[in-house]
Formats: sequence, structure tokens, C-alpha cells
Amino acid sequence: MSEASPELPPTEDRRTTDADGHDCIDPLGVAIVTVSSSRGAAVENDPSDPSGDAIASILVKAGHVVTARRMVPDDYFRIQTTVSECLDQEDVDIVVTTGGTGVTVDDVTPDAVSELFDRELPGFGEAFRWLSWEEVRTRIVSTRATAGIARDVPVFVLPGSVNAVELSTAEIISEEAPHLAGLATRHIAGEADE
Repeated sequence: MSEASPELPPTEDRRTTDADGHDCIDPLGVAIVTVSSSRGAAVENDPSDPSGDAIASILVKAGHVVTARRMVPDDYFRIQTTVSECLDQEDVDIVVTTGGTGVTVDDVTPDAVSELFDRELPGFGEAFRWLSWEEVRTRIVSTRATAGIARDVPVFVLPGSVNAVELSTAEIISEEAPHLAGLATRHIAGEADE
């Protein structure tokens, strides 16, 4: 496991409750994984990653810390391995992937990542498609955006378009991820208190 980011205090120092008394982790340590065959050979933090940059920008503006950025090609095992490595980092509270959620044969991100889920969060995909209706209308049926909890970490699987990433990150992830991360790890916090 990697060391915690120097910018990010230990999880126990970031665990809190929101105005309604719900468990939260804030700020979050965020891992961003960009899936793209055209950019998959690029190095980490490649400036030609507009969707990954959009996710980072929105979440940093919300007060969170990007602790990992990775880029991989549309390859089932590389995607799964990369997300798994992010889940093992101590300074990662959520993982957000972008790309590979369509219906072509090489769009395998939801398949690769959902294999890691302990619990699925179907409401994320439903909410994303509902919010996308105004912009893309019936084309929402072609996205397989999904989310789940893997090893006590919320994981969000987003399309590759910048508009889709901005919508889902600003309207759903930045709002709900601190609460989801708090709930997903509440059992661990309870053990630490004993």
C-alpha cells in the first residue's frame, strides 16, 4: 500500500458527520482512471486527458484531493488491475473512471470494474441517465455508467465525454461521495473506536 498523501490527513481526522448526522469523509482522496485506446499509451497526468482533468477540477474545487491519476487502454485486465491498485492505496477514498462505458466490443470498463464490486449502487446510473435526458434524449440507453462499493471504497464508472463527466461529477459525485465513503467505511471506524 502507498503512503498517505502529505496533503491529506489520516482518514480518522477527516471522518465527520453532515448536517443531518450522516457519516462522511471530507475531504476525499480521489483516484482518477482514464480509459482510452487512443490515449492509453500516454503517460500519467498527460495534458490530453480532458475528461480526467474535468473530474479533477470539479472535485478539487469541492475541496477534495486527487491522490492518483492513471491512464490505461481499453483492456479488461489492465482496467481491472489499475482500479484494483487504486483501491489498495491508503490515500484513496473514492475511485472515478472515465471512458469505455458504451456498447462497442472494446467498451469493457463497466464489465471489468463491476467484477470488483462487493455491492452495486444502481441509483448512480439511474440518476446519471435521468440528468442526461435533456442533453442526449434517447441516446442515454447507450451508456453503461455504473457505480458500486469495492473494498469499502465507492467507485464511479463514467463515460468518456467531457459533458457527461462534468454533469455526473458536479451533480452527483461531488454531492454524494463524502457520504458514501463515510457509510462504506463506518464498520471500520466502529472497530477503531473499540
